[in-house]
Amino acid sequence: MNIRLMAASCLLGVGSITAVAQAGGAASGPAAGTIANPATAFDSQLSIIEFEMMGAVKAMPADKFDFAPSQAIFVPGQKTEFATVRTFAQQATHVAQANYFFYSTVSGLKPDVDMDGLAKLTKKDDVVAALAGSFAFAHKAIATLTPANVFEVVKLPEPGMWTRGTLAGFGVSHAFDHYGQMVEYLRMNGIVPPASAR
Repeated sequence: MNIRLMAASCLLGVGSITAVAQAGGAASGPAAGTIANPATAFDSQLSIIEFEMMGAVKAMPADKFDFAPSQAIFVPGQKTEFATVRTFAQQATHVAQANYFFYSTVSGLKPDVDMDGLAKLTKKDDVVAALAGSFAFAHKAIATLTPANVFEVVKLPEPGMWTRGTLAGFGVSHAFDHYGQMVEYLRMNGIVPPASAR
């Protein structure tokens, strides 16, 4: 997982990466040194995190979707603060909301979901469907990237210079960040994340 996380981070600076096959981990696609289509390059990275995160969300039992770390899991006397920590369901719905936000900005496509309603989902089937829908939307948005528009500047309320391509890469790295947290939630409940079990 560390190699994939580093690859997602590098994507922000590089702008395009050779496509990687997720099945079996074997490299495929264009030869090194060729210029990849930006939509294909970013989509390959999105597919990696989608595969790993959807596996993690499906692996968590339905009765654990309200799980969040708490003081109870630490040794007595150790000071910790968990008042605002997201539940497992909230981790997944946060990524779904972020996917719609980031990738609508990347593409100009309008999400056809109730963005506020996503945050209220708590049942496993609803959360899994919402997350899957957000990844489907992200794939459509990434398909709009071309060599001509990939580095077109877009406006965000966040500081810094954002382009369609850097925001597409940030969407991937953001999902990896929350995937790492979700992996810890699975481990705290005695569940081996599917990507780690391969």
